[in-house]
Amino acid sequence: MEVPQKRFEVMQVIEKDMDAILDEYLIPIEENWQPSDIIPDPRGKDFVEQVEGLRDVSQRLSTDLLVVLVGDTITEEALPTYESWLMDVVGVDQLTPNGWSRWVRRWTAEENRHGDLLHKYLYLSGRIDMKEVEISTQHLISDGFDLGIGADPYLNFLYTSFQEMATNISHRRVAALAQKSDDRLLANICGTIAADEMRHAKAYMSFVKRFIEMDPSELMLAFLKIIKRQIAMPAHYLRESGEKRGELFAPFSNAAQRLGVYTAADYVDILEMLLREWDISRVGGLTDEAEKARDTLMAFPGRMRRVAKRLRVSDEVYPFKWIAKVGAPA
Repeated sequence: MEVPQKRFEVMQVIEKDMDAILDEYLIPIEENWQPSDIIPDPRGKDFVEQVEGLRDVSQRLSTDLLVVLVGDTITEEALPTYESWLMDVVGVDQLTPNGWSRWVRRWTAEENRHGDLLHKYLYLSGRIDMKEVEISTQHLISDGFDLGIGADPYLNFLYTSFQEMATNISHRRVAALAQKSDDRLLANICGTIAADEMRHAKAYMSFVKRFIEMDPSELMLAFLKIIKRQIAMPAHYLRESGEKRGELFAPFSNAAQRLGVYTAADYVDILEMLLREWDISRVGGLTDEAEKARDTLMAFPGRMRRVAKRLRVSDEVYPFKWIAKVGAPA
């Protein structure tokens, strides 16, 4: 897919401001939280007692909640795919490092802690078959992730704006459900991760806002294009051992929707939020084609919400290999 020269030029202009962007949206490593700040410390005298408490409380978590937590963990741990994808975006130069490649690496470094922290919790809980989880993670990285949008920065950062908001919602909702189950540690874990995701979402939304300011018509056309394609989350490609790519997404999605962690209505809510955030209805200086695209975009949420209301979620209990069998070695 050939990317117009203007988009490269826009990326170059924003790249000049990257030092300020990094300072605004990313936290210095020495000041940031680390998984060891939150999970029980094996050097502590009360480590065994803390782990026993973690395991006892985790017994209260429903199977659906564990499934969603595992799926979120695997998605977070597939970072090699996301970094390599973003490094290929036009304007991001990894051979002669520039501001954009520094952004991608530092964003990756912050995101890397999420999967690490969640994995440690699952491991200590005793509720999960960790080998099956690790197989699923390896598959997700090995299978790759092709959005069909190439190296176009407009399309890619529209996508990441949406995707980071979706992960924020998912982690925030899991935190609330964990709190209801009196699992304060898990609530803290997911709430902390959700805060990172929101900060990252704001960064990507700020990139898109700059695109709108400098190239409004082409951004509008790109926005309509990616919404028409639908925003597929990385979890869309989940599988367990012995399965084909993507076979696990439907039962995983059903579990998330039954719990209200991430639903079709949330998809529409995010789109409406982005339309407001970027003030799409009031963007001026558009070509006739872009004007039509803007009108179509503004009508999309209403159409999508009507479809979402008609969707029915399956109550079928899927036998996830991720969930440890009762009595099996933990």
